[in-house]
Amino acid sequence: MNNNVNIRSNFLDPIPWIVMLLTVVSDQATKWLVINNLAVGESLPTTGFFRFTHAWNTGTAFSLFEGQGDILTWVSLVAVAVLTWIYRSINEPPWMLRVAFGLQFGGAIGNITDRFRLGHVTDFIDVGPWPIFNIADSSIVVGIGLLIFYFWFLNNDSKKDSQNLHSDNSQPPGDSSLTQTTPDSTE
Repeated sequence: MNNNVNIRSNFLDPIPWIVMLLTVVSDQATKWLVINNLAVGESLPTTGFFRFTHAWNTGTAFSLFEGQGDILTWVSLVAVAVLTWIYRSINEPPWMLRVAFGLQFGGAIGNITDRFRLGHVTDFIDVGPWPIFNIADSSIVVGIGLLIFYFWFLNNDSKKDSQNLHSDNSQPPGDSSLTQTTPDSTE
């Protein structure tokens, strides 16, 4: 019963919902601006390291796996289901994980919306040698980066702190009843 309460409280937490909503709205609004102001293939400015270039992407983030749109739509839906399952399994997630999951959900929903509505994803952020991407792609990558950072660096520190706390509290200071004696020290 307590686990169901924690699961329910994860979904009632406003942070992932707010981050997800902001991500979807900013993604779809910027794509709408690009679609209505730039022809496919057109860039603004026309040259330079950083440009806005209207591109269609039938692949994944950063134009990987081009032409696999139908399969990728299903993969995206499965990824959202897996993310939901993972998020539900975490008891009282810290703020970093709540933001990370909100970014990933928002990014996935933004790109899935494009796939269902347009049959492709609209990309427009064109930076130097990188493939053209969008806000949804960026949100997914930042969310994954936050997850990696948390689980690799922060979560390990909290486990070490917890282990140190338990080992430090195992024997109160001055309590000789828990000290071991060796045959030499009994004489």
